[in-house]
Formats: sequence, structure tokens, C-alpha cells
Amino acid sequence: MYTRQNQKDLTSAQKKRFVAAVLELKRDGTYDQFVRTHDRYFVPDDDDGLRVGHMSPSFFPWHRKYLLEFEKALQALDPGLSVPYWDWTTDRSPASSLWAEDFLGGTGRADDRQVTTGPFAYEKGNWPITVGIREGRFLTRNLGRPHNPITLPTAAELQWAVDDPVYDTAPWDSTAVDGGFRNKLEGWTAPRRERWRNHNKVHQWIGGHMTGGTAPNDPAFWLHHSFVDLIWDRWQQRHPGSGYLPAQRLDRFDRQYGRVLSLDEPMPPWGVTPRELLSHRNLYRYA
Repeated sequence: MYTRQNQKDLTSAQKKRFVAAVLELKRDGTYDQFVRTHDRYFVPDDDDGLRVGHMSPSFFPWHRKYLLEFEKALQALDPGLSVPYWDWTTDRSPASSLWAEDFLGGTGRADDRQVTTGPFAYEKGNWPITVGIREGRFLTRNLGRPHNPITLPTAAELQWAVDDPVYDTAPWDSTAVDGGFRNKLEGWTAPRRERWRNHNKVHQWIGGHMTGGTAPNDPAFWLHHSFVDLIWDRWQQRHPGSGYLPAQRLDRFDRQYGRVLSLDEPMPPWGVTPRELLSHRNLYRYA
């Protein structure tokens, strides 16, 4: 049993150890394999085939397993490590310690969004982007999107999702507008005046590489999704009588048949089911 801490509570030494392990995974090629995995299973609604990582009920268990595999890789280098979480309802500024020189570095420069501060700056030589290259081989960010400002989700926006007692609803994709915690927290269900909420809004606030299927190119991805995992746990505690939906495999005449996974269907690429990922209590806790 180990603990995932709030990033704001990490000591300087803890930050240094986490960064060192992430850089080593990048150096030996392991990190980019994780990026490729996320990109492979980032399948939008309108694509054919199985949707397992996003825009589907398995969003939470799939990412829980994904983080556990990343954590396992970190712990193989340094057994004392875990993935910290970033509570974006409280640490809401580009000036937060998360973006400091000794941790993730800051926003990108104005002309090309290139991150030039911190250990993941391209000029340091340790973080070339090799998967999903768009702007170049350097990490990009645009914190807060100054040219068209966007704010991080508020505690009220997050509570709006957590208060929904239903896990997910048909048609089990980004268009499920009749409620459902999963879609509200993932962030597709939003008031008409907005385009994103919660999880999605955070990706947009960071900008750059965080806005696509290769989002794990930015190490901020892991801290963001660690908090998303914590929120799923909070929802489960708030609604103990509610569970993962759909519980049974969809009827073969359902238009989402073969495209979303029910409780006991295996999730690629690991072959574990959502049921096996419903609890983390025997593995880790949140501080």
C-alpha cells in the first residue's frame, strides 16, 4: 500500500525524485510507449471500432489501469515513488508551484508555445517529442490560453458532476446529455454557452500537446489524471448504491454494440475488466 499525495505538499526532494524517474523513462524509450498507447485508444465517437479510453463508460477504469502501469514503471526505478495529483479547483494559476522551474516548468513562449523552463524544456536536451509531432520536437503549452482566455474548472463545476448519482447513460458516448457522472466529469456534457467542462477543460487550459491523443507527451497529464481518479473514488463514496454502467453487455442490435464495454468485458491492451478496477483500496490511498 502506498500513498498518492497532492502535488502542492511534495518536498523539493520528492519532486526531484519524481522528475528524475520520468526523465529516465523517457531516455530508455518506455515513456514514449505510454504515449503511443494512449494515442491508440483515443477513439472519438464518430470513428468505427471499440471506444475504450475516451467518450465511453470505461474512461475511468481504463485510465486507472493506465496510471497503475505508469506508476509500476516509475517504481521499478525508485520504489518510493507514486503519481501525485493536481487539484485544479484550488491550484488554478500559471504561478502555482506545479509549474515552477523545479517541477513541471511553465507555459510556452508566445511565438511557438515552446516550453523553455523546467526539466522538460527541449533546450535541456532531455525531452524530445517523438510521438504525434505537430509543432516540432519540443513540448508545447499555452496555460490559460491568453489570446482567448479559459479558466480551470471550479469546485462548483466539479460538484455538478459528482452530485449525479448515475454513472453513465445511453448512448454511452460524448452525446449522453441526460445526465451521467462519467460524461459530466470527462467534460463533454456542458451548458450550451460552454464547450468543455472538468477533465476536458483542464486539457484545453494547458493547451499545446495536452489537447490531443498524445497528451501524455506532457508530464502534467499524469497529475491531472491522478486527480480524475481521486474524483471517481469520491463519487463512489457519495453514491455507494450506484455502480458502473452498462452492467451487462449491450444487445447486438444496439448501435453501440461492440463499441463500448460493460462491467465484465476485458479492456485492451491489458485484458482486465472494469470490475477489476472498481477499487484501488488494496493498492494505494490518497492523502
